[in-house]
Amino acid sequence: MLRIGALVSGGGTNLQAIIDAIANGYIPDTEISIVISNKKNAFALERASKVGINTRVIPRKNFSSTKDFDLALVEELHSNDVDLILLAGFMSILGPDFFTDFENRVMNIHPALIPAFSGPGYYGLKVHEAVLEYGCKLSGASVHFVTPEVDAGPLILQRSVGIETGDTPEILQKRIMEEAEWVIYPEAVRLFALGKLSVSGRQVSIKP
Repeated sequence: MLRIGALVSGGGTNLQAIIDAIANGYIPDTEISIVISNKKNAFALERASKVGINTRVIPRKNFSSTKDFDLALVEELHSNDVDLILLAGFMSILGPDFFTDFENRVMNIHPALIPAFSGPGYYGLKVHEAVLEYGCKLSGASVHFVTPEVDAGPLILQRSVGIETGDTPEILQKRIMEEAEWVIYPEAVRLFALGKLSVSGRQVSIKP
């Protein structure tokens, strides 16, 4: 049984996609053991509680340093015997100490085609605003393993989405969620659960 811990800060739409994929059997032999938020009002917590998933709130402001905050997260994840960590709209940058015990076991989804429009400052609607301002014809989403450098970990899956005339950041955000994020994030977790992912440097191989 693969045990997942999810870190959230907001609405949790990608968390819901994972919850649904586990419930319908697409992601096999897997459970979400704990959902942790740094914000007590995150709607993602309600999504988790609704289906009986344990939740915990660990506010960043309660800690004097990023290191102490990260270690509190790690302690909670270990106490729930977590095998894989999913960042699902988690709006806090994790320091290097977080990854000591979880190398290549932390995933994130970014709403653009990394390395474009990624890194510090590129999150939420800011990504889609930048894509449209640049005049791109394509955008999309990327699932990657997380490292201390923002949006720089090994890429697992990417999926492109076309830019359409009249797109606003909000319209593009919704289409990328529906056509890319909610498709490739569950798929990446499924591949991990099946033991089909291997990492060598920056390269992620998918076993047949």
